[in-house]
Amino acid sequence: MAKESMKARERKRERTVAIYAERRKALKEAGDYEGLQKLPKNASPVRLHNRCKLTGRPKGYMRTFGISRVTFREMANAGLIPGVRKASW
Repeated sequence: MAKESMKARERKRERTVAIYAERRKALKEAGDYEGLQKLPKNASPVRLHNRCKLTGRPKGYMRTFGISRVTFREMANAGLIPGVRKASW
């Protein structure tokens, strides 16, 4: 499990990106790059990182499910994800 502070920091970044999204878009369309530089660093969507919704794991993220590969495997084996079963051939 990720530290709670890391998960909280990521949520804070998401809120900051949402707050400044319209302002960033307007500044980009106007070509005002000095204005863009004056915005907070965490207002840039590039600084966001996908994390598992359950554990907060930053690596091995499966975008379609929003969870990490480890959590996905545990849930799939337990039958908690509809339509997913273990492959056998």
